[in-house]
Amino acid sequence: MGDTLARLAVAAGLNVMISNSRGPETLKDLVQDLGPLARAGSVADVAREADIVIAAIPLIAYKQLPADTLAGKIVIDLTNYYPQRDGQIAVLDENASTASELVQAHLASSFVVKTFASIAFATLGNGARPKGDPERSTLPVHGDDAAAKARVMDLLDTLGYDALDDGRLADSWRAEPGTPIYVNPYMTEWPAEPMTVDQLFAWLRAAPVIPMSQQRAADLLASAARGPAGGRFPETI
Repeated sequence: MGDTLARLAVAAGLNVMISNSRGPETLKDLVQDLGPLARAGSVADVAREADIVIAAIPLIAYKQLPADTLAGKIVIDLTNYYPQRDGQIAVLDENASTASELVQAHLASSFVVKTFASIAFATLGNGARPKGDPERSTLPVHGDDAAAKARVMDLLDTLGYDALDDGRLADSWRAEPGTPIYVNPYMTEWPAEPMTVDQLFAWLRAAPVIPMSQQRAADLLASAARGPAGGRFPETI
């Protein structure tokens, strides 16, 4: 997801700084591929310098986000809860919180906005369309600060997507794994045959995108019923 969003941002003419847990030197090839609008930095560099920070990380790593440096920043949260990967998190298992509320509690002085987490990375990259295109898709947005949500919705517009404000972080379960809007409605039906992860990613990159209208997104979100938290993190499909 991080690579995909960086490519969309560069294509839209935005300056991008990328970081990971392994250090800027490991991003040399990606930055070269992205071109002059991209550069690598440390996690602290991105937290300090970026206007909007995108946290494309596993949920299990959310406490590694530097809360002090991110104070006052807008942080877009892409986390999803997969117990097979993240371990059991009682407050999520009990539906007493959403994943994004955990991130917001850790980043108490930041403005956390949840989006991009309900669509597969390849679909996100392949589905961007100019404003007004009839095949433009809609992504849900959740957050507790109206101004932060508005800025993130403007960013979605720049990157090629319509945005639908679906409420607060407490409402973000409506777009979490297992809900009607999660991943599947944006793409064709999954293959029936088993696949390895590499085969799955190759299929995702080639799968046609199904446009998501504002009305269809609203209907799918409204139809969600809260069940057990967490999704299936694929080893094979």
